[in-house]
Amino acid sequence: MNFFLRSFLLLPLLIIFYLESLVKLFIPKKRKSVTGEIVLITGAGHGIGRLTAYEFAKLKSKLVLWDINKHGIEETAAECKRLGASVRAYVVDCSNREDIYNCAKKVKTEVGDVSILVNNAGIVYTSDLFAAQDPQIEKTFEVNILAHFWTTKAFLPAMMESNHGHIVTVASLAGYIVVPFLLAYCSSKSAAVGFHKALTEELAALKRTGVKTTCLCPNFVNTGLFKNPTTSLGPTLEPEQVVNSLMHGILTEQKMIFVPSSLRFLLALERILPERFVELLKRSGNVRFDAVIGYKSKGQ
Repeated sequence: MNFFLRSFLLLPLLIIFYLESLVKLFIPKKRKSVTGEIVLITGAGHGIGRLTAYEFAKLKSKLVLWDINKHGIEETAAECKRLGASVRAYVVDCSNREDIYNCAKKVKTEVGDVSILVNNAGIVYTSDLFAAQDPQIEKTFEVNILAHFWTTKAFLPAMMESNHGHIVTVASLAGYIVVPFLLAYCSSKSAAVGFHKALTEELAALKRTGVKTTCLCPNFVNTGLFKNPTTSLGPTLEPEQVVNSLMHGILTEQKMIFVPSSLRFLLALERILPERFVELLKRSGNVRFDAVIGYKSKGQ
């Protein structure tokens, strides 16, 4: 029996699943408890990572905070302690694989097995291909995607052993809709989305469905990564808005989180509309930010 015939026979199930999804829209999903869970957040010294740490602290999780910025991570840790959480902070360079592995060993010894891993650390260089220096391109991938591999390899085995845990991937809308002058960033975030999807399938194939996965894809966020960002897709998001969506998604075990949620509709349109019309839509998005342009045409 070929693939298309099997797909046709599944149509009744498609209708049932659509109806199920419709019903779920009106039935709020119960939030899971994360009290006592050991939560490790990379890039917790500022922005989304810091605010996510605060939210887990309020829920009485045990926090492990990583960041390359010692001052930033200490500030985050101090506030989490004020909120009543148990906290351990480590200065870690997420572009360095050995630094990640070495600190992971310390965490296991000093704190215990991490049960929720939030891969949030990120970096961006706003420039065209020719202005981007080779070390900048390499570091973008080291922090934005390779670090996800090293942290997950370090902490996932214990989760799989108990069939309990959660891997959170902080990606970006740039992982789906690419824009000029963010070539390395968009590529790395596309890889992060692919990492999340492939890991989800791998855990299912290994029958470790108790280990959940979530991927966050927000539009521009006002964290300082981008300078003077503007877009017709909506206002620049405040970190608090994004973290509220992220926490709700983690606690209700959503696989994909788009902020704003209307981005799902835009992505669906991209798949079904003619290519030339999609290009018009992208241009009407009018995405702008400060960037360094290295390419010079002969007329310039």
